[in-house]
Amino acid sequence: MPVPIRRLVLALTLCCALLAGATTAYAGSETTDRDNAATSLVAAAEPSPSTSAEKQKFAKTRFVANAGLAAGATYQWIVKPWKAGKFKKGAHGRRVALIKAGVAGAFAYNRLKAALRNAKGDPTLSKAVAPLTAGVDALKDLPKKLRKGGGSTDSAAGSFNDIIGQVKDAGKSAGAEVKDKVPSADQLAGG
Repeated sequence: MPVPIRRLVLALTLCCALLAGATTAYAGSETTDRDNAATSLVAAAEPSPSTSAEKQKFAKTRFVANAGLAAGATYQWIVKPWKAGKFKKGAHGRRVALIKAGVAGAFAYNRLKAALRNAKGDPTLSKAVAPLTAGVDALKDLPKKLRKGGGSTDSAAGSFNDIIGQVKDAGKSAGAEVKDKVPSADQLAGG
C-alpha cells in the first residue's frame, strides 16, 4: 500500500508545480493580449445576421425526413389498421389500435407542420407545398377523433392518407422524393 500513496503524492506535487508555473507565466503576459482575446471571444459569440435561406440549411433534406416520418407513422398506425378493419366496432384490439392511431396522428400532424416549415427554405419546394397548408391545418383535430373512435374514424384515417399522398406528390414534383420511415417509440413519445 505505501507505493500507491507515494505515486499519488508525486503526481499531486507535479500537478501543483505545473499549475503554479502556468499561472505565473500567464500573469506575466501583457494585459492588452488578454483584452484582445476577450474582445475576439465576445465578437465570435455574437450572432451574425443571416438570410432566411441560410436559416433553413438542408431544407429539402429536412423536409424529406419530416414528411417521411409523418408518412411512416400514418401508414403503420393509421392506414394499415384502418384497412384491416381494426377501427370497426367489435374488432379485436380496437381500443389499442385507436389509441395508437391517435398518438400517431398527433405525431404525423407535428411532423407535417415541421415539413411545411422546412419547405419554406427552398423556393421550388415551397411553391409545390404551399397549396397543402390548409389541408395539413385541417388535420389538427383528427387525432382526437381517432383516439375516441366513433363513426368519424374512417373519414379521419382517409384524410390522413390523402394528405400524406399529396405531400409525397408535391415533394416528388420538387425533386424531394419522400419515402415512408416508421418512427421509433421514442420519436412518437417526443412528438
